[in-house]
Amino acid sequence: MAGQDIALDPNGHQHGQAGPIAYWHVDDLKGTMAAPLATGAETVQDVKDVGGSKLTALVKPADGNMFGLLQSA
Repeated sequence: MAGQDIALDPNGHQHGQAGPIAYWHVDDLKGTMAAPLATGAETVQDVKDVGGSKLTALVKPADGNMFGLLQSA
C-alpha cells in the first residue's frame, strides 16, 4: 500500500518492546522529538539510520506508551 511501511525489529525486546510500536512519519525527526522530550519523555532509541533512506527514533512519554518516529532521509 502506498505510504505505508511495515517492519519487524527482531531486537525490539532490547528496547523494552513487549509488543508492536506505532511509528509516525515526520519531516523533521530531531525537531519533532524535541516536543515530547521537553515534557519529560525519555529517549529510548536516539536517531538511527535503519537503511533504505530511513531514520527512526523511539520515545517513551511519562505515561509509558512508547512510540516511534520515522523520517525518510
